[in-house]
Amino acid sequence: MAGNDYVKFMTEQVVKYLDQPRDERKKQRQQKKEFKKQQKQPFLYRWFGVIPYAVILLFKRK
Repeated sequence: MAGNDYVKFMTEQVVKYLDQPRDERKKQRQQKKEFKKQQKQPFLYRWFGVIPYAVILLFKRK
């Protein structure tokens, strides 16, 4: 995108956001936050990778 196109796009996005009612904006932020929580990976996988997580799954099966 050219610089002018980018400024135009960003301006449109800001105006669209500001035109929404305050309650609707809050609701959208809350939904986005809940979606991120649902997509969060397990602690061991997030911090140490796949191998410890796989070992735990193997022990749980037996």
